[in-house]
Amino acid sequence: MGIGMRELIIILLVVLLVFGAKKLRTIGSDLGAAVRGFKKGMDEGDATESLKQIKQEAADADFADTAKTASPANDQKPSDRNG
Repeated sequence: MGIGMRELIIILLVVLLVFGAKKLRTIGSDLGAAVRGFKKGMDEGDATESLKQIKQEAADADFADTAKTASPANDQKPSDRNG
């Protein structure tokens, strides 16, 4: 159903014959560099997105202003308000 070990070896031998060993090394290193660059870009994107979320959450959490605007009537016990 899938590609077995025998088929994989045949494909690799054909690729080796077509491109040559030196070219395969170059292709492998270029492919590795591309994957590393992609991962680095994804990590930088995640880090940038995390910083944006942290800054947004910090701007939303404004507890000091809420405490200052609370009126003294809210500080009374419920039994004191009723009379």
